Amino acid sequence: MKNPILAGIACVLAALTVHAQESIYADDVVVTANRVPQSRENVLADVSVIEREEIERAGQSTLVELLQRQPGVEITSNGGPGKVSGVFLRGTNTGHVVVLVDGMRINSATVGTTAFENLPLGQIERIEILRGPASSLYGADAIGGVIQLFTKRGEGVPTFSAFAGYGRYDTKRGEAAASGSIGDTRYSLNVSSLDTDGFSAYRTHAGYDADNDGYRNQAVSASLEHALVPGHTLGLQFFQSEGHTDYDAGENYPNHSKQTLQTYALTSTNQLTDYWHSFLRAGAGIDDYSDQSKPYPFYSPTGKSDARTKQTQYTWQNDLTLPLGTLTLAYDRLNQKVSGSTDYTVTSRNNNGWLASYLTDIGRHSLRASLRLDDNSQYGDRTTGGLSYGYRLTPEWRASASYGTAFKAPAFNLLYYPGFSNPNLKPETSRNREAAIRYEAATLSAEVVAFYNEIDDLIESPPPTYFPQNVANAKIGGITIDGNWFINGQWTLSGSFTRQSPKNEDTDKLLIQRGQRHGTLNLAWQPGAVRLGAEMVGDSHRYSNAANTFRMGGYTLFNLTAGYAINSSWRLEARADNIFDKDYVLASTKSTYDPNGPNYDTPGANLFVGLRFQLK
Repeated sequence: MKNPILAGIACVLAALTVHAQESIYADDVVVTANRVPQSRENVLADVSVIEREEIERAGQSTLVELLQRQPGVEITSNGGPGKVSGVFLRGTNTGHVVVLVDGMRINSATVGTTAFENLPLGQIERIEILRGPASSLYGADAIGGVIQLFTKRGEGVPTFSAFAGYGRYDTKRGEAAASGSIGDTRYSLNVSSLDTDGFSAYRTHAGYDADNDGYRNQAVSASLEHALVPGHTLGLQFFQSEGHTDYDAGENYPNHSKQTLQTYALTSTNQLTDYWHSFLRAGAGIDDYSDQSKPYPFYSPTGKSDARTKQTQYTWQNDLTLPLGTLTLAYDRLNQKVSGSTDYTVTSRNNNGWLASYLTDIGRHSLRASLRLDDNSQYGDRTTGGLSYGYRLTPEWRASASYGTAFKAPAFNLLYYPGFSNPNLKPETSRNREAAIRYEAATLSAEVVAFYNEIDDLIESPPPTYFPQNVANAKIGGITIDGNWFINGQWTLSGSFTRQSPKNEDTDKLLIQRGQRHGTLNLAWQPGAVRLGAEMVGDSHRYSNAANTFRMGGYTLFNLTAGYAINSSWRLEARADNIFDKDYVLASTKSTYDPNGPNYDTPGANLFVGLRFQLK
């Protein structure tokens, strides 16, 4: 894997002699990097943006598989669509990333992670990925970064779109959306459906059922915005995804789970003066999980369990345009409440966050600074900060450096789960340093980012007691190279390569399920109505246990994409993933406790074909 990816990146970097007057990102706006809209070419943070066109080419890929094609991202999946999945951002834990849907948190406070497997691509218009510490902007959990998903929004002439597709594993996808504006009112309504037979979550293994573990998902999102007077807008937003999945817990123990993710919010956007912009939002994010399985004699006598997290969220943000730069002052309140079949001794906690951030561009100099205080009813005060400086060497070249701190709040299961918890746990904390050099021109962009993240008080549950404790520290150093090159108006070459060392500082072992090298390489050709693409994605070997004795081999996957615009309204799309039918592993149950445990299965070669309609 390593040499082809590096060769592709070398091709991109070798072309840096191309001269251009304007960055390819000149018209792009990024929100997540600083919580305010900002031209992407001026953003100092390490960000990636996945636009709708790339999302539409995903075929039957899951959200985590789409994210895996981005710089600095590794993934885990417990057996295909609908199964527990996660993202390792720059080698940090899956719980070290804040996931937002239209600005709202949607994670589970009981387990401390987000159910990526139940976030359908059919509802997503755009994805912004912020790599690096971001607690000074977003509060707890943003040690590795932030991933924000934006659902579809309405504007302009009323329009309608639809999509239907079919692929291997009897996978059926359907989408429909209506959006637009009427007078001073903007609206959107989007529905999507996914149904697949899937495959056995576990590899064929004695003691486990080898039947297909299917999955189905129905989702809807809607938004309504009305301009009361110029500069003052009221809005409503809603998102809901309901996923049903089958999985195996052992021979003759087929399980079924249902999970509903939901967000809703009322917003008020107000341009109070020429220099004062105010934003108010009140809403909630809900993760409602229920499990129905054949009863276990000791573990689950009834065969039923459920867990529900409701996070009530309030934000008041004020952006002040100063003679030099923009000052942002914000207040966030988060109330987390858990309930379900587990009898927690504590079922809620509150967090009040106060934020001040400043950004400015003066000539060749750029400065970003942020400071945040979080006051939590469970673990007390936490102060985090971030500072970034950039210098534009030429119109195309810019160098930057940054430092930031972050923390991860202990989940309710670690704090209060009966018999297996520790209410005295402290938040995990981190200190990150990074430096970058970037080149941006009309047809070419490339960057090299070096990072070094120290994480203290990592929570582990070591044997024989498996009692959670703040006993570990980690150091993750690495470098990421990525680039995009648009050639002759028809060809696009892009790729990324990350070399990292995600290690437990105390044992000098690799953190579980994370490799030391991973990357992607993509080539696309679009001469007109036809678009053809080839992708390569790979990861080096990883380990399924902390002692690094159970190895998961490295892998390289090859994918093909094709599209044909039949006319201005109809487009035919096709995607072939893992075309060489590579046998690979993303997650495994093997451990010191269970050395013969099975690996989780992954998709073989598969083809997906769809037809898309857009009313013009």
